[in-house]
Amino acid sequence: MTEIKICGITNKEDAIFIAACGADALGFIFYPPSPRYISPEKARAIIAYLPPEVVKVGVFVNHAVKEVERIRQYCGLDLIQLHGDETPDYCRRFVSSLLIKALSPQNDAGLDALDRYEVRAVLVDARDKERYGGTGIKSDWDIAVKVKKSHSLILSGGLKVENITEAIARVSPQAVDINSGIESAPGKKDHGKLRNIIEIIRNIDDMNCRSREIWNPVFLKIHPT
Repeated sequence: MTEIKICGITNKEDAIFIAACGADALGFIFYPPSPRYISPEKARAIIAYLPPEVVKVGVFVNHAVKEVERIRQYCGLDLIQLHGDETPDYCRRFVSSLLIKALSPQNDAGLDALDRYEVRAVLVDARDKERYGGTGIKSDWDIAVKVKKSHSLILSGGLKVENITEAIARVSPQAVDINSGIESAPGKKDHGKLRNIIEIIRNIDDMNCRSREIWNPVFLKIHPT
């Protein structure tokens, strides 16, 4: 199946609704400049309401390693997503099976560094000059297909109801990461769009069944840090 992560969670109401709709993972952004920033204290309070089968992902941008680990343990996060300029050497300081690295390759030359990243999955997103993600800009799907040859792939960047079917058909990622395309405002999810996009993905799954590979809580329980 195409696994689903909904990112940019900022409030309990959205989190509970998303979990009830059947999303596999929720993302909490701990990067203060982001309009979807959430404090560790608030994230921890929200996570306490979520069922154990929903994977909780912390999103970090150029944080100190000790700070990432502190927040991970404090909030009870299952996975770490690095969404900044983190190097392969930086990434090696974490358990690779619990690590997602977001990259925005601009061309084939940008794929050369992929082999140096020892991670659970690579997330392909789109950046602009001021933001590391959440831009609403469509990522390069052709590049994403090439990333999938060497890593488990999470497709992100401008995904919404209008293009999700085409994105999955063209790229066939293991997972999708959806954020701004289902919002009424930054950090506030539109529940109608949210329900609709999950239904679309699940209808595709009926024709393309696949077990959970990335957001797999059973795997995470038997591979602790």
